[in-house]
Amino acid sequence: MQSISAEELSTLEPPPKKALYLPHTSSPLSRPVMSQTLAGRSASPSFPQSYQSLFQISTEFPRFVVPYYPWWEDEATTVLWAFKNLEIRLVIRYGLFRDENLPRSSLLSRNVDAIDAVFMALTEPREHQLLGHLSHMQRVEEILRRSGLPPFQPVPWSWLPQTPVYALDPRAIAQAIEAESHFQLSRVAFEDIVRASLGYTATSVEWFLMQHTALYIHLLDHLRMFPDDIPVYLEVEKHLRTKSPFAHRAIAQCLTAVHPDSAPDLAKTSTRSFEFVAGPIQRLFQDRPESLTDMLKICNVFAVRFRRQYINTAKVPWDRQFDASYPFLEDCLGSSSPSDLARTLTTLDKGDFAHLTRSSIIAHDETTKGILANWEDLTVSVWECCSAIPDLTLYLRECAQSLLQRQNYHSLTAMLHGLHKYSISTARSRGLNSTVGGMVVLDPIIPPDTIFLCNATQNYAAYRQHYRDYPGIPFLLPHLRDGQQKGEVALQPVFRFLQR
Repeated sequence: MQSISAEELSTLEPPPKKALYLPHTSSPLSRPVMSQTLAGRSASPSFPQSYQSLFQISTEFPRFVVPYYPWWEDEATTVLWAFKNLEIRLVIRYGLFRDENLPRSSLLSRNVDAIDAVFMALTEPREHQLLGHLSHMQRVEEILRRSGLPPFQPVPWSWLPQTPVYALDPRAIAQAIEAESHFQLSRVAFEDIVRASLGYTATSVEWFLMQHTALYIHLLDHLRMFPDDIPVYLEVEKHLRTKSPFAHRAIAQCLTAVHPDSAPDLAKTSTRSFEFVAGPIQRLFQDRPESLTDMLKICNVFAVRFRRQYINTAKVPWDRQFDASYPFLEDCLGSSSPSDLARTLTTLDKGDFAHLTRSSIIAHDETTKGILANWEDLTVSVWECCSAIPDLTLYLRECAQSLLQRQNYHSLTAMLHGLHKYSISTARSRGLNSTVGGMVVLDPIIPPDTIFLCNATQNYAAYRQHYRDYPGIPFLLPHLRDGQQKGEVALQPVFRFLQR
């Protein structure tokens, strides 16, 4: 979290305002940017000064209709007057309300103590002395700045068609266009995808769509100047059919414009190309209209998952429906205490292990593989939840201790591995003080009395020794490895558990 000087704070200006609730309308940004940045042409009459946009939010996102007033807008007002810091920050960050000034006016109307509590939660102890002199209004503005999205930094489409001096490789061109489309997707804020899915304007989504119109314009100008390249780009279109639907449609539309005879052979891409992620978000708000704060926590977890599966990957799975399941988070939100969550996980694990038999372990069949897959899913879910909602970390630490008491080593080790992965991801933000003599010091997130269970040395020797003395629901992986190395005799501890 970056600190700012007193001089900078004295001239603090309100953060940029969010767009009004205008279902699927273009941002005021789009028209001047289209003429100045996308068209980017000289005053020569040989170049058109305007182009028809190929993409609109209204056609790329499914229409979202609620038969009543959006319930979340009323709840947003309630949350801004409540005393839960995390919920206030989430409501500001997602901005699901029509009145763009709602957060500012609500916070300015609250008393000094309430604003101080939110302000202190958003700042680090080392900043308190520097920021302590801020007025009530300045503190509200700083809360808005730190809770909201960072100002969007648009990056124009950078792939350009090459002058045909050398031989052109259609496959390489398609890969370059796909890479640029992938990069532009990485600039889109997931919060804006949520906003666009619910009918609000979303600057980064509009920019993403505009850049694919830019691709169309660049290539249209090129092919009009070099019509001999049309056969090359007909091959490029074929390679793009399994890649970015936005880039593919831009290429196909361009080829249709310059070479109408090719239109029957061009693959048609479906409209609503953002449906793969917008559909699950819309269903979430339709199926669970009871708590905005729970919805935003779920969306925060989805944001982490979307970046992992669609951004931080070598190949974007454009045709894969976004996974909107969240069983572990649902268990967390529905539990009354860490011990209650541990009880729920243990009940679920007992049901899964009831289907496990001696022969299925020896054969390493689908039942065994399913339990191992569930363990991996829980590990990733814990990491996702901690990354999206850091306040859950302490809750899950206490749950891990309760799982140890219940001798549920399946969920316990999955949770510990998830917490460990999260501690690795937060180590980067600790600054120079986190390194001592070249050693990276991780946050002490894992409960001390459970650390030995994470030690993978000699195939989790410490865990296997502990399990012999205190058997329970097993962590299957080391037992299966033991069985492979030493035979069935090494699996006796697990067989005894199954017999019980």
